[in-house]
Amino acid sequence: MAVHTSQSVAKAAGDDVARGRSRGTGTPPPPSRFRRGLSVHWYAWTMVAPVVLVIGVIIGYPLVRGIWLSLTDADERNVARSIGVNKMPATYEFVGLDNYADALTGNQFLGTLGWTLVWTVSCVTITFCLGMALANILNRRIAGRSAYRMALILPWAIPGFVSVFAWRFLYNENNGLLNKILGGAGIDGIPWLNDPTWAKFSVIAVNVWLGVPFMMVALLGGLQSIPSEQYEAAEMDGATAWQRFRHVTLPGLRPVSTTVVLLSTIWTFNMFPVIFLLTRGGPGEATQILVTQAYKFSFEISPRDFAQSSTWGVLILVLLMLFAMVYRRVLRSQGDTW
Repeated sequence: MAVHTSQSVAKAAGDDVARGRSRGTGTPPPPSRFRRGLSVHWYAWTMVAPVVLVIGVIIGYPLVRGIWLSLTDADERNVARSIGVNKMPATYEFVGLDNYADALTGNQFLGTLGWTLVWTVSCVTITFCLGMALANILNRRIAGRSAYRMALILPWAIPGFVSVFAWRFLYNENNGLLNKILGGAGIDGIPWLNDPTWAKFSVIAVNVWLGVPFMMVALLGGLQSIPSEQYEAAEMDGATAWQRFRHVTLPGLRPVSTTVVLLSTIWTFNMFPVIFLLTRGGPGEATQILVTQAYKFSFEISPRDFAQSSTWGVLILVLLMLFAMVYRRVLRSQGDTW
């Protein structure tokens, strides 16, 4: 009985010592998730760090500077500037959210936003449909498939400004090739870039022409990743071509199509070169999108309004972030893990 009691006391004392060590300095607490990841993937972090630093400097500083200017009344007359050897200090003042209130309650921003949404939805929808059709055609064994692929990728290989200038020449109302072809057929020339409606049609056509190659290549890669056994099984079950496309092709392309639609939407929403080089937002303000109007505030009007330009830039960023968040939530509700 005494032996049993002494053993129990010794065991309890040992447990108390062990618990005391775990609570004291004897056993360190488990490392945090960040420290564990850093210790395991230190080489990856080391390789990525320079890129993160450069991006932070190139993108982070202009972003912070733009947000700050959007909260002021900065323009060409009150920013810091040099006149000869004389340096003029900045005299702009903090105005809070006044610029955002003016933009969101004014007709100019809302009107430009409406056309920007029409422009983006039209371009992305047409580009996706054409890219899907061409990808399905080139995914089959047809004669000259490699030559067709090279020809369809060509618009993507040519620098964008060269393509836009070429289209501008084609759209010329007096000497353009398109109107010469129409004139040869006895049809009056079309004011492609001088009529608001035709100008909108023209810029959409050019942007679609530039965007189809990317969409086609991405979707073609997605098509080639779908196992052929799925098509064979569907065909053996008696599925028609449309049923195979609907129940095999579209689900198989979902991971690729969701990504390319998101990227294409962001690129088109901010597609500055096509609008600026083709119409400069004209005629009037008919084809002006948000990003070209923000540029106009900073470089084309007098005095140049840096605060308003920064405000529009921040609003563009917020709109795209909201779209990405909603888009991601919709995909996750449908079972995708993007």
